[in-house]
Amino acid sequence: MRKVRVFDTTLRDGEQTPGVSFPLSYKIQIAKQLDKLGVDVIEAGFPAASKGEFEAVKSIVGLSLNSEICGLARIVDEDINAALDSDVDLVHIFISTSRIQIDYTIKKTREQIVEDSVRAVEYIKDHGRKCMFSAMDATRTEVDYLKRIYKAVEEAGVDIINVPDTVGVATPFKFHNLIKELKDHLNIPVDVHCHNDFGLAVANTYAAVLGGADEVQVTVNGIGERAGNASLAEVVMILKSIEGIDLNIRTEYLVETSRLLERFTGFRLPPNTPIVGENAFSHESGIHAHGVIKESSTFEPGLITPEMVGHRRRIILGKHAGRHQIKKILEDAGYSVSEENLTKIFDKVKELGDRGKKVTDLDLFTIAEVVIGELKKEEKAILVDEITVLTGNKITPTAVINADVFNTRRVKSAIGVGPVDAALKAVTELVGESIRITEFKMDAITGGSDALAEVYVTVEDDTGKSFTARGAGPDIVMASIDAVINAVNYLMMKKRMNRTED
Repeated sequence: MRKVRVFDTTLRDGEQTPGVSFPLSYKIQIAKQLDKLGVDVIEAGFPAASKGEFEAVKSIVGLSLNSEICGLARIVDEDINAALDSDVDLVHIFISTSRIQIDYTIKKTREQIVEDSVRAVEYIKDHGRKCMFSAMDATRTEVDYLKRIYKAVEEAGVDIINVPDTVGVATPFKFHNLIKELKDHLNIPVDVHCHNDFGLAVANTYAAVLGGADEVQVTVNGIGERAGNASLAEVVMILKSIEGIDLNIRTEYLVETSRLLERFTGFRLPPNTPIVGENAFSHESGIHAHGVIKESSTFEPGLITPEMVGHRRRIILGKHAGRHQIKKILEDAGYSVSEENLTKIFDKVKELGDRGKKVTDLDLFTIAEVVIGELKKEEKAILVDEITVLTGNKITPTAVINADVFNTRRVKSAIGVGPVDAALKAVTELVGESIRITEFKMDAITGGSDALAEVYVTVEDDTGKSFTARGAGPDIVMASIDAVINAVNYLMMKKRMNRTED
């Protein structure tokens, strides 16, 4: 089986995303997560960029991870020495080779560029380190010159060459042919680095592998300069599931890794993001949901399952919901519904959907109980007595909640980045179990300064069970807390009922 290596540049090119800057503690956590994921190479940063960057790279090297650690450098002694002093395993050097970048940035002759590149490779190899060489803007460089400089650094002892589509202008067929031509010309491994300016980074990376590339450069969630880089999750699953290529990646950690980067960057992925997006394995259409309930591959690729990437399948309620999915959700929750009552419930769900409402799990169960005529006794795991939220200038947002949890008095406090965040954290502290908020959405349902806010939350327990509920009111913090408590109440009561049945 053919094997392809994965080179992750989240900590280097990914951090060049406008608005993203990782403190050292974040960089260390990301590096550990990438190592857990199984990437072959972690490009930890650009050691010569600053004192802090140098220390960050050196700290990551000191973690003694299984992944190879790489540092970036221009082909100048100052940069190369910084990379060597940071103790990285691999020094990644680069220089512009396209006519436009030579003329407007470095202003050297083409002969000088080749000579300087060879000298830099020899210098790194003399220090006993591995070396990668990148011809920056390779896809706008004349092929003959590209082949010439790559051959020169190969003869100088470089370990691997990188072919970067620096400004994202490559197209899959042309890039495939370029990589194939370079592979025929060289005797060393070829790596590729694609940018997403035209939305082709993943497609170009895939085409390059089909053309013979031995290694792919990617970032988590596709972050990076301008429109970003090739997405790690998408590239990995295409190569593994469609092409059957051997990779060292532990795919069950892909979603976990994606979520970590979402938190650290503050950039939420669109729900329809392939592989790791919230909707990647979600179904609302009645036809699709019916098929998936019977056999998942009817309306999913089949080559990939949610479990393979650490995801979960969700059946969503809405105006496109079908009778089968409503019945399945109710049965899973312990409701026995006749066909006549199912029709009434179905019609009510459709009515809510047509009014533009998101139908939560709690909405469905309330509808079902009213229709069945067996409204359950009001039981709650959490009964809140008092909530205090402090926020303001130079005050760390803090929330204190006083409540009964299964008839036991508890008082919990938490801090957050804002009053809502602090309050939600206090609720999860109150529960004392492994329950996390996986989705939080807020809408204004009236206008003006006294607008009513409608909050939707999804919470998930340590077994993967999730529940969605809503809260509404003029106070955003209280609406958020109501929604979370409604959802947590259901999960905890359901868990207690299951224990009793067992």
